Amino acid sequence: MLTLRAAGLLDVDAGEIVRPGIVRVDGDRIVGIGGDVEGDVIDLGEAILLPGLMDMEVNLLMGGRGENPGLSQVQDDPPTRMLRAVGNARRTLRAGFTTVRNLGLFVKTSGYLLDVALGKAIDAGWIEGPRVIPAGHAITPTGGHLDPTMFAAFMPGVLELTIEEGIANGVDEIRKAVRYQIKHGAQLIKVCCSGGVMSLTGEAGAQHYSDEELRVIVDEAHRRGLKVAAHTHGAEAVKHAVECGIDCIEHGFLMDDEAIKMLVDNDRFLVTTRRLAQAMDVSKAPKELQDKAAEMFPKAETSIKAAYEAGVKIAVGTDAPAIPHGRNAEELVTLVEWGMPPAAVLRAATVVAADLIDKPDLGRVAEGYLADIIAVPGDPLADISVTKNVTFVMKGGRVFRND
Repeated sequence: MLTLRAAGLLDVDAGEIVRPGIVRVDGDRIVGIGGDVEGDVIDLGEAILLPGLMDMEVNLLMGGRGENPGLSQVQDDPPTRMLRAVGNARRTLRAGFTTVRNLGLFVKTSGYLLDVALGKAIDAGWIEGPRVIPAGHAITPTGGHLDPTMFAAFMPGVLELTIEEGIANGVDEIRKAVRYQIKHGAQLIKVCCSGGVMSLTGEAGAQHYSDEELRVIVDEAHRRGLKVAAHTHGAEAVKHAVECGIDCIEHGFLMDDEAIKMLVDNDRFLVTTRRLAQAMDVSKAPKELQDKAAEMFPKAETSIKAAYEAGVKIAVGTDAPAIPHGRNAEELVTLVEWGMPPAAVLRAATVVAADLIDKPDLGRVAEGYLADIIAVPGDPLADISVTKNVTFVMKGGRVFRND
């Protein structure tokens, strides 16, 4: 038995701080809240306890120290990416994010699902990192936003990806691509539904796959019990994605009122990636991409506020490394700056995210839940920025940080 003692703890459902913060942990579970102190004690002083935070869109296999973004696609082999991911995973966990969705590889891997392997290594205790919900390779058409050959406008034949690596056209190839990800350990499917900002593929909001192709992706995933997440910006693309059964929209910067209403009416999720809209460095990108970012990114603020006010189920995501690994909490700060109440943002990073990944025993500091608990130096309901200064991290009952 282990007891955590702090000044208070966050009740995410009530949106209030309970004082004092007494949590008893046995093994990997929370077995009691409040009352007597039992067993060994970790005294966290004036800190406030929170549930472990969750980031619903990261790519731990990209970014990180030593990467050359302009050349990594052709320089970094799978072992190099895995070794760099070890540091990315550790920084993410130490920042207080105990669970993440690794949302779609789009790099050459010879078919290996690197995020699945990374998650297994973390679960086995070989390395430190968050709980990883892997998507394997993102499914995208030739020349789609997540086709890596078009980020740098490569000539034909350079860095072409296989069907197994996610480049799939037409229903037969799509079925094979999705089935391959599921066979080798993907726990959700990521699809590229529309264009993006940082790719040389035309308008960011343009729909990539036909409705028939989208329905095939959803059919294959849902029959195996997996959700589908879709990179989608444009309002029309969002509407088509919802109609075709997509479970979760990523980004949604260009949504209109009708698209937002469809998300609400069909009980679908929206994953925010709002910090990148004001912090992503595009200074070294081609001018046409800088122009696209300048036009699109300001629209993100109005779409997130409208979605929140309409009652869309919002979960936090950063699109790290668009936001550097380990600085994931900047997304929470930005959401508050853009109009969401701190309590709603904290729910988006805990219980709503847990609902999205079907993990009902995550997201709360409550009896019976997995002991994913962090501590911050102050009340996050009064100042959300304290989430950027995590001083204690426990995941599954094991302490990974205690400053």
